[in-house]
Amino acid sequence: MANCAKKGTPSGGPLDSIPPVIVRSIPENYTTNFEGDEIRIYFDEYIKLKDLQKNLIISPPLKYSPVITPISTSKMLKIKILDTLQENTTYSFNFGKSIVDNNQENEFEYFKYVFSTGSYIDSLKVSGRVFDAELPVAEFPVTVLMYEVNELFRDSLVYTQKPMYIAATRDSSNTFEITNVKEGKYLLLALKEPSNDYTFQPKTDKIGFTEGFVDLPTDSTYSITLFKETAEYTIGRPAQLSKYHIVFGYEGEVQEFDITPLTSTPDGFESMQFRDVVKDSLHYWFKPEVTADSLLFLVRNAHRTDTVEVRMKNLYPDSLTVAAYRSGTMIPTDTLMLRSSTPLIRIEDSAIKVIDRDSVEIAFSTRINPLNNLAEIIFRKEEDQRYTVNMLPGTFTDFYEAKSDSLQYVVQTNATSDYGTLNLSLRNVDSYPLIVELLTDRYKVADSKYKSDPSPVYFEYIKPGNYFIRIIFDANENGRWDTGKFLERTKPERIVYFPVKLEVRANWSLNETFTLD
Repeated sequence: MANCAKKGTPSGGPLDSIPPVIVRSIPENYTTNFEGDEIRIYFDEYIKLKDLQKNLIISPPLKYSPVITPISTSKMLKIKILDTLQENTTYSFNFGKSIVDNNQENEFEYFKYVFSTGSYIDSLKVSGRVFDAELPVAEFPVTVLMYEVNELFRDSLVYTQKPMYIAATRDSSNTFEITNVKEGKYLLLALKEPSNDYTFQPKTDKIGFTEGFVDLPTDSTYSITLFKETAEYTIGRPAQLSKYHIVFGYEGEVQEFDITPLTSTPDGFESMQFRDVVKDSLHYWFKPEVTADSLLFLVRNAHRTDTVEVRMKNLYPDSLTVAAYRSGTMIPTDTLMLRSSTPLIRIEDSAIKVIDRDSVEIAFSTRINPLNNLAEIIFRKEEDQRYTVNMLPGTFTDFYEAKSDSLQYVVQTNATSDYGTLNLSLRNVDSYPLIVELLTDRYKVADSKYKSDPSPVYFEYIKPGNYFIRIIFDANENGRWDTGKFLERTKPERIVYFPVKLEVRANWSLNETFTLD
């Protein structure tokens, strides 16, 4: 008797894998002539709401958010409407994947409760797919919006007012479907927005739109391509950083930036300016000292002119320091670049010596990049080599005739066998020029080539790793990708990705053919 039983742990049976089931709703789903302000939905088991704010989409959106319970767990889902509902309007509450059972969190996917304040339920729908102009696949999820085009419609509504209908892409395929829509004409948009406020904020959101308006009913499906607009140019309030240094911050695209003082300046007044290599700002340097309490400047950029003021302080001047901007391990086509704390005006080549590992002197040349105030030391680099660049005191002279201290930098190159190469042939290209870009698996540009003819594209010195290839059709021939503009209904320049990700190995040569559709 004492040895009959077996010790063990009860398994509890198989795990629950069945999502909750609705047993009844008050009022019933798809009710017409809705007049109440409360909806109750009963389930066969205890449920809870998970990530409700991320999943819930109410269409048309309500001015005041409804109170939705349970906060913890319950067999009843209650919606308390706090807003005044529009007449003869179909409303839908799409809960996405927010309703789960209490024990195993089995999802009751994409439950939608629909009712109408009129005598019928609107039954038309719009479907399609969302793409991204710069990425092979748009980031999921994407919000899709429809604005009714009537006598009150203006394009500017997308910045301030929520749309008539809202949906979201369901999965990484980025397909969408907006249901229970009434007959009419609509503006169809897509937004990739961090705030989910259903209005277009150009500084943070990506936007996409269809050609023309959507007329319902229709059997058409729609493709929408997202893009990030370039911000409108605005000049910020300038700030004095040191005795002779003022920085002008800005947003948007800068073409021909020119700064002219309007306040009277001392005799012999001079200035220099260059753009920051990291931030959207322009550095303005001047001499001699200005004793005024404030300075007025006229700032011109392309066709726009602004007048700005900077309050002057009694600050110390900057001293000349030089630091590496690009050095260390390089590929043979790279250039040693140095960044100065003050504007450079002269490089003394006789004070520079470049020697390799065997102490052999290497010929070089120098130049100052006036756009970003970078000093460039240019010399031929061989593979698997080490170069020492020695600079005597006085190698660099700045705008204030200050001289640099002695400097030394080491540049090293790896063996060519540490890298891979890619030879890419293009087929069925219908227009030139093209920008062919090699991207890392994080979509950072590793290298790019500008092509005006059908000859093969050759990339060398590629670090081992995974890469994408994309082609930009440079329609306006300005040497860069141009985005779109919603208000002007311009779309971004076309980008096409090579269909597969490429693996580049050390000491490996890839030969690929990119056939465009």
